[in-house]
Amino acid sequence: MACRAGENQKLKMLYIVKIFEEETDDLHALTMPEIIEKLAACGVNADRKTLYADFRLLQDFGIDIIAEKEGKNYRYHLGSREFELPELKLLVDAVQSSRFITDRKSKELIKKLESLVSRHEGSRLQRQVLIAGRVKTMNESIYYNVDKIHDAIGSNRQISFRYFDWNLKKEMVPRKDGRLYRLSPWALVWDDEKYYLVAYDSRHSKILHYRVDKMTGISIADEPREGQEAFRRFNIAHYTNTLFGMFGGEETKVTIEAENSMAGVLIDRFGKDIIIAPVDEERFRTTVTVAVSSHFLGWIMSLDGDVRITAPESVTALMRETIERLAEQYR
Repeated sequence: MACRAGENQKLKMLYIVKIFEEETDDLHALTMPEIIEKLAACGVNADRKTLYADFRLLQDFGIDIIAEKEGKNYRYHLGSREFELPELKLLVDAVQSSRFITDRKSKELIKKLESLVSRHEGSRLQRQVLIAGRVKTMNESIYYNVDKIHDAIGSNRQISFRYFDWNLKKEMVPRKDGRLYRLSPWALVWDDEKYYLVAYDSRHSKILHYRVDKMTGISIADEPREGQEAFRRFNIAHYTNTLFGMFGGEETKVTIEAENSMAGVLIDRFGKDIIIAPVDEERFRTTVTVAVSSHFLGWIMSLDGDVRITAPESVTALMRETIERLAEQYR
């Protein structure tokens, strides 16, 4: 419904800012008559003289209104913004490619990011990030799970929740027959494109981790968190570096030999602090601490023979058993 002339006069400055934010950018500017016309459509009366004064006040306040002369006339646009377009493109790419954000929530977030630029630049944020095999999470509540866990950590409270798996019918099936888990949350970890809760389980006196997208019905309890002493000694960076895909296993010092060309792969995975000792002109050796799991063994196998485990014997034996079992399975 169209506004009557002057009915929104008290909102004049707000409408001026709104017009500049939505309609202008470095490539799109408005003339003074166009600005007056758009204000009139919003129910605001304006003339050149008062608008010059309004622009100066807004500039003094920090709104970057730029005037550029074209021929005999001036055109006006908004200069700097809180976010630059390349920064927002990166954020849009991250949202679209993130597995833990559902399709519906991705579209909602991108729509909000579009509001931070003009409508012209907003269309350029409708990007399609093509990532082969990308699967979005099916659990819509993860977006709010993360927020609730942060609230629990900030208020030093325990949480309860149910944990589930997917069955063949793509239904959520609770573990432990739907019984509640009660834990003390201490950290959220982002690994392999998934969020994990790292928490203390007082029943077993252990630090455990859970996938946030498999949690449902999270509630914050009145009881304070437990496990302070365990987490005082806990090194989150060491914990995540030893796990592969957050798969648990017995922490073991494993010696690895690799081709020199694989140095970058091992540094990327274990960090620059690993000690690299030459074996000969073509190979080197390093020792790392890992949680030995099928995921870790699979990672070694994926490196196509350029990397191999040499010690301890318990891990090399486990690798041989795994290879023989797989060979038998595909024979």
